[in-house]
Amino acid sequence: MSDDDTDEGSDRDLREQIARLEAQIDALAETVESCRKIMLVAKVAIAGGVLLILAMVLGAVRSELAGLSGATAALLGGIVLLGSNRSTSDQALAKMRKAEAARAGLIDRLELRPVDDGLARQES
Repeated sequence: MSDDDTDEGSDRDLREQIARLEAQIDALAETVESCRKIMLVAKVAIAGGVLLILAMVLGAVRSELAGLSGATAALLGGIVLLGSNRSTSDQALAKMRKAEAARAGLIDRLELRPVDDGLARQES
């Protein structure tokens, strides 16, 4: 086995590792996007709960136990949902940055050949 074969095998391993990291980064990006959507719903629930409670306090809406319970549940549920998904999103972003850094390190280890040199010669 020649050194060229070893280099090709090493490059192949690096490329496979890069591909795995890119798949992981894509999955983490989907997680972050999903968390972002859920956090938006949570903020709407919080706002709805607060507005209903304020409307009851100000007398714009008749105060009933069911309405107050629903508004309180929306407010508290929204807070919990927001906090949980923010934490998940932060963790996914941290993993994504780490995977991106690892991918960049692997790409730097590849022995890439410049392509623009050949183009410059063809244009001359």
